Amino acid sequence: MGASDLKSDAKDLPRGPASGQVQGDQRILAGTSGRGLGTNGGFLGITGEERQWLLRAWLFGICLISCICLVNILTIQHDSPDLGPIRPVIWEVSSALVTMVIFTIPAAMAVWTSRSRPRWWIAAPAHLAALLAYSALHVAGFLVLREWAHAAFLNEAYNYGPLSTEFPYEFRKDFLAYLVASGIFWLALQRGGQTLDARGPARPATFDIQDGARLIRVAVDKIIAVRSAGNYVEFILADERRPLMRSSLTAMQNALAPQGFVRTHKSWLVNKALVTGLRPEGSGDYTIELGALEAPLSRRFPKALAALREPA
Repeated sequence: MGASDLKSDAKDLPRGPASGQVQGDQRILAGTSGRGLGTNGGFLGITGEERQWLLRAWLFGICLISCICLVNILTIQHDSPDLGPIRPVIWEVSSALVTMVIFTIPAAMAVWTSRSRPRWWIAAPAHLAALLAYSALHVAGFLVLREWAHAAFLNEAYNYGPLSTEFPYEFRKDFLAYLVASGIFWLALQRGGQTLDARGPARPATFDIQDGARLIRVAVDKIIAVRSAGNYVEFILADERRPLMRSSLTAMQNALAPQGFVRTHKSWLVNKALVTGLRPEGSGDYTIELGALEAPLSRRFPKALAALREPA
């Protein structure tokens, strides 16, 4: 089914005034701005406010680890003065340095838990795997540092003892550290989200259309669809305007896919959030209903069909 097989030309929204597109205009889009649909478009969907609170949680963890490290050094020196001052420092500082790095594991798990909100039977094994990785990296990391430090500063080999007894001892401590760290990072994410909510609703994402010499800024949720028009693309807007912009449809797909647009045909992109119905046309093709507008869905784009069938 091609675009000519549809009744879209008869049912399309009426075209607005001439756009004044200058032939040969090589300008391209300025891009999107504002927050994307569902997230703000940040890395992994994390807002700037949440990143700040995660950084604060990590700095708090560093301060906490540093205090524990100092207390442990003083305790070992008091209880075992024959060890000398260097060995307790090597042992505790090596453990603290590795812990500061692997805090990224409970931080990542906190982000995943906060974003996906998995069922307990999914979250439990995932956290167990993360805990095992956390503890294994902790032990492996401080063993490497201690081996190097003992050789460099004491001119001796480091004897950790049998792993069969020492690793379970470390694992018990790592379990508590992982639990506390995960809780701190999760609370930081919640705090970041509450701060963002207190500032009011997010501004809708916008998109800049370079229509000749004119720049048109529109809300993304007002763009119904985008279709190829030779060397240009035509934006079909909710207010019945049809501005043209010199660009390929592939470039528009790359720019608008994060905002919920789906490529349904070699010549069409549609706004998934505005789809009101799907009508089968036979042979695996569909017609997409976007209110009064209709757009083609080719059988050559099976991922698009699956995406449009998912809840918005």
